Amino acid sequence: MPFFDLSKQPTRELFPGVTLTTAWGDHLMLSFVSFDRADALVPRHQHPHEQMGVGLEGAFELVIGDEKQIIRPGDSYWIPGNTPHSARSVGGPARALDIFHPIREDYK
Repeated sequence: MPFFDLSKQPTRELFPGVTLTTAWGDHLMLSFVSFDRADALVPRHQHPHEQMGVGLEGAFELVIGDEKQIIRPGDSYWIPGNTPHSARSVGGPARALDIFHPIREDYK
């Protein structure tokens, strides 16, 4: 299936105020992250998957290891596997696109 209708893809609440909508192929996964309000938080965590992403709407503070930056639309980032990271929306709702390799089975 080479095309995805995101309105028909799985969406789940990851944390209060943070939802994910995902699509995946054989080796890559797209995860559209929505922060529904200011200060919605993805707590510090880590996973073996390599992750890259881009801000789509609004702003969020991203902490990767010991580095912190505000991500706005068009800003991109890379999170190596097993690197602690967290995210918190700033000033209101925000959206990002995260890309994972390999696929996160827990997000399917």
